[in-house]
Amino acid sequence: MRFHRPITNSAILLQARRRCSGLACAALLALGACAQPWQGFQIGEPESNVIARLGPPREVYDLPNGAKRLMWPTQPMGEVTTAADIDATGKVISVRQVLQPSEFYRAEVDKWTKNDVLANFGRPEETAYFPLMKREVWSYRYLEDGVWYQLFHFYFDDSGVLRSTQKSPDPLHEQNGDDHLP
Repeated sequence: MRFHRPITNSAILLQARRRCSGLACAALLALGACAQPWQGFQIGEPESNVIARLGPPREVYDLPNGAKRLMWPTQPMGEVTTAADIDATGKVISVRQVLQPSEFYRAEVDKWTKNDVLANFGRPEETAYFPLMKREVWSYRYLEDGVWYQLFHFYFDDSGVLRSTQKSPDPLHEQNGDDHLP
C-alpha cells in the first residue's frame, strides 16, 4: 500500500517561492546582460552610428586635433553621462560613461579649468559659490561602485582654475540613511 503525503498550504507556498526566486534570478541575469548605452560601439565606426543609436547629443565640446566629444547626460536627476569622442574624420575614438571615479580622478588640480571640467563631464548638476572660500563649486551626481549615490564636487578659484575636488553622499538619496541601491 502506498501513502501519499497531503499537499499543505505551506508546501504550495514553498514551491511558489522557489519558482518566483528562480524567475527573479533569471530577470536579474537578463538585466545584467543588457548593454548600457555606452557599450557595443567599435573604435573607427562612423559618428552617425552613435547618433542613430543614442539620438542627437545634448552637449558637444571641441577637443584637441579637431576631435569632438558628444554627450548624453541624465543630470540633474540621473547619475550617468555617456560621452562619445569622435576624431576629425568623424570616426569613433571611444564611447564611455564619464560620471565615475576613474574619470573624475583624472582631473588635475591647479591645471584644469572650468572648460576642462565642462568638456570632460558636461554641465554640472548644480553650481554654488562660497564667498568666504572664494570658490565656485560644480557638483555632479553619480553612482559609485554601482551602489552608493554620491556627488563629486569641483572647486574653482575666481580665475576659473580647479583648486580642489571632493566627493560626498548625495542628499537626494539620504532619507532614513538610504544612500545606496537596495
